[in-house]
Amino acid sequence: MSEVPMLLAEFADPQTLLDAARRVRDAGWQGRDAHVPFAIEELPEALGLGSTPIRPIMAAGGLLSGAFAYGLQWYSAVVDYPYNSGGRPLHSWPAFLVPTFEAVILGATLAGVVAFLVSTGLPRLHHPAFAAHGFARASQDRFFLAVADPEVDAARFAAKLDGLAPLSIRQVG
Repeated sequence: MSEVPMLLAEFADPQTLLDAARRVRDAGWQGRDAHVPFAIEELPEALGLGSTPIRPIMAAGGLLSGAFAYGLQWYSAVVDYPYNSGGRPLHSWPAFLVPTFEAVILGATLAGVVAFLVSTGLPRLHHPAFAAHGFARASQDRFFLAVADPEVDAARFAAKLDGLAPLSIRQVG
């Protein structure tokens, strides 16, 4: 299966990029992405990106790892090797809390890292936009809007951006 060619529009300022992103979002085109030199607070909303699933995944990873750690300690102290040391109860839960807390932190961190890598598609060593002429300026002073939709060609893309005066529109990939 061949990849869908990507259309890349270059802008000189962030406000024009935001206007273009809103137009592309309202058109319902898929494969929307932006490459900018600094964070723009309104950009995720303008692109129509949904919320990230990383926080719930981290919470689930932390809770599962904590439950596993606590259960492992309980099983080893109460069921597998019930050794009465100094008259303490077999299920001495205060002693189980510190390793359980550490397991929660470790599990949430590992789940968050994995969820981040999966949701962003990393590690991706090559992106079609990297081959575009002048794309290196995306880390300096240019703003790029990318669309990878099989139903959109360069003429429709240029017509949708009419009046915004993009510096260039090119097809990459």
